[in-house]
Amino acid sequence: MKLYPEEELYREMAFISYYFHWSSEEVMALDHMARRRWCSEISTINKSLSPEKKSKEKSILDMKPTR
Repeated sequence: MKLYPEEELYREMAFISYYFHWSSEEVMALDHMARRRWCSEISTINKSLSPEKKSKEKSILDMKPTR
């Protein structure tokens, strides 16, 4: 059984909580794929609102869904 890295879990939780103002309980209730999808959707929205940042340094907004 492969466990999801704790650091990545907290990163996703912080990302979603920051943008949606969801509690840790609400974010933890999501399964892995749902958390990654929400991170991806938030990233897409943010990139469309500030396209000038596309070519600059990598940030947390660059989160992409994994399998």
